[in-house]
Amino acid sequence: MRIDVRKSFLKQYRKLSKPSQERVANAMKIFQQNPFDERLKNHALVGEAKGKRSMSAGFDLRIIFTVEGDYIIVVMIAVGTHNQIY
Repeated sequence: MRIDVRKSFLKQYRKLSKPSQERVANAMKIFQQNPFDERLKNHALVGEAKGKRSMSAGFDLRIIFTVEGDYIIVVMIAVGTHNQIY
């Protein structure tokens, strides 16, 4: 699996607190090992965000991403609290 990161994702990531950045980094490690690990709560989004997926990075932190192929290429789009990215 190749993971690409958009500039907007990096910008949002840098604005997070250190503990939140660590939770996101941990979620990304788990994701690389098993994208469907139950701790991540990986699920498809509906409505305006149809075609995108979301996973939890702990507490209220969410990571929004898209998938190309069968998890061959994953593009990280956004990161932040539920209210910030939805």
